[in-house]
Amino acid sequence: METQEIQETQSLEAQVIDAIRTVYDPEIPVNVYDLGLIYEIRVHPDDSVFISMTLTAPNCPAAGILPGQVEQAARSVDGVTDARVELTFDPPFTMDMMSDEAKLELGFL
Repeated sequence: METQEIQETQSLEAQVIDAIRTVYDPEIPVNVYDLGLIYEIRVHPDDSVFISMTLTAPNCPAAGILPGQVEQAARSVDGVTDARVELTFDPPFTMDMMSDEAKLELGFL
């Protein structure tokens, strides 16, 4: 991959992260990225995006909506040709996965 392609991929990934940060768990006032629910973001050469994510618990009431909202946020980024979200519970979510900003917002710091 050439330097310019690498920079464009990194830029697209940063834009996808920014878009995902607009998605909030309806029960927690922190976005899903800073909560640590996003495990992986992979931008493919065709500018399609693969996202691996989890939920705070397998029986999370938002299970039916959050993955779709994350996928839609990624698709909304200019340049993204397609997006697919895979839901996983391995490894299980723990509060250690949250960013310091999220921990501060929730009063854990």
